Amino acid sequence: MAQRRLGQILVDLGYLTEDQLWDVLEEQKQSGGEIIGQVAVRMGFVTQEQVTEALAEQWGLPVVDLNSTTILPKVLEDVPQTMCELYKIMPLSKKDNVLTVAMADPQNLAALDDLRNMLNCDVRGAVSNAKDVEAAIARYYADREESIEDIIGKLEEETADGPKGRGYDLADDMDAAPIRKLLNMILLLAIKDQASDVHFEPFEDEFKVRVKADGMLYEMVPPPRHLANAIVSRIKIMSDLDIAERRLPQDGRIELNVGGHSVDLRVSVLPTLFGEAVVMRVLDRTVVQLDLNKIGMDANTLSKFRVVLQRPNGIVLVTGPTGSGKTTTLYSALNELNDIETKIITTEDPIEYDIDGLIQVPVNPDIQVTFANVLRAILRHDPDTILVGEIRDFETAEVSIQSALTGHLVFSTLHTNDAPSAITRLRDMGIEPFLITATVEAVLAQRLVRKICTECRTEFEPSDELLMELQLPIAQARQYKFYYGRGCQRCNNSGYKGRCGIYELLEIDDDIRDLVTSNASVDDIKNYARTQGMTTLREAGLKLIFDGVTTIDEVVRETVMEDIE
Repeated sequence: MAQRRLGQILVDLGYLTEDQLWDVLEEQKQSGGEIIGQVAVRMGFVTQEQVTEALAEQWGLPVVDLNSTTILPKVLEDVPQTMCELYKIMPLSKKDNVLTVAMADPQNLAALDDLRNMLNCDVRGAVSNAKDVEAAIARYYADREESIEDIIGKLEEETADGPKGRGYDLADDMDAAPIRKLLNMILLLAIKDQASDVHFEPFEDEFKVRVKADGMLYEMVPPPRHLANAIVSRIKIMSDLDIAERRLPQDGRIELNVGGHSVDLRVSVLPTLFGEAVVMRVLDRTVVQLDLNKIGMDANTLSKFRVVLQRPNGIVLVTGPTGSGKTTTLYSALNELNDIETKIITTEDPIEYDIDGLIQVPVNPDIQVTFANVLRAILRHDPDTILVGEIRDFETAEVSIQSALTGHLVFSTLHTNDAPSAITRLRDMGIEPFLITATVEAVLAQRLVRKICTECRTEFEPSDELLMELQLPIAQARQYKFYYGRGCQRCNNSGYKGRCGIYELLEIDDDIRDLVTSNASVDDIKNYARTQGMTTLREAGLKLIFDGVTTIDEVVRETVMEDIE
């Protein structure tokens, strides 16, 4: 049966008139997707309590008043504060392994599935409003904020009867509450800190847990070494992998729905000398904004890049090392081209983000579904624009060039140090210079640098030695102000929060085609491009330093191969 709409329920309950509902719907169109209940409250037509009652009726859930509900301390033990804050829930009671939680957003039913999976019990929902849920979390968890150190301390107490925990062998119990609680806390903290990867690494005497945020690895307090197998087995259960197989690499995924948006965890298990290592790639679409205006590209480079995107055919390459944001740039470009009149097909390994309107094909080399083979099949589906995840070999490069020659716009990535080096890389793969000049329209090289935390940004006077690393005259550099991050709670005392890109765009014009045809060196191509106004990676980095966005250390680290004359 079709679900009744919230606006109609408010009318049926007598809280809104039909005319008021039309006014609310008109206002909602102007507000950019704000929930209809919140629009009605903002317009003064209904109260928050009336919206909560309507939501409860819409989803068939009971209403709970958190201000008059007493919650027993035992109920709070299994549900950490971080989980409550991320999922916008408040635990109410637990009986016969059934946990009842108050939800600020009853439409997020996927959150109940996540909680069942993470807490290993049945979970039922009740409806409250966001304000009351936040107040209840602050009230009940004020004295019991639990850290990873606290959980590990309790784990060590429970296994204190011996080095292998003979009294209560947690290592044999992958579903034990403390194991689940520790893993949940690590994952939720990683998502909250917008981490890109979580690493679980076994060594002879310890089991390290490291989290990568803003491109840097940070070590967490390590769990007891003998719990490594239980923790890895718990991850395998969550990602639907074979817990009995410990000799072969395995890949899986965990899908969570945190705070109303989906988070995809790509899990890779690798057998090592001292046990299985696990890396989880965190793919959170709310962290990555697939918008060319928001990736940090300067206005001049962006306007040139947009012109390239409008070409009817040819190859556009994005280069840089692993983790330099190439995929984000390409997705942002495709997002901009994505309209009803354009057929876009991608082939990727793996598909990182699902985008409406794009046909996305995963690569699987085990069954001969390679980039080259998929690309040949894609051409029979009448695409206008094609994305090839990576040009790794001559065959993929050759088919990409054939696609460009037959009237398609092809995007792909390469691993090179800078934009001009991409030409040499294609030549080294065996592609003839005349084919390169006939198809390649532009090469975009990029790196990611960490941004200074805006909360603790501090001006300072750099030393002459530090300025010399920028390869600028000292007197010229002294004209600018320089900043660094002191470190604060917001940035975990690192001084950095978030990252942005630095870009080098090489547009292939007729003179560069002549240089490529005559087998000119990378330096010759680069020097000519700079005379035509190309901004190098180092120069783009310098602009961010002078704008107070990043530090000298970051730019020197990421553009060390750059040579400014």
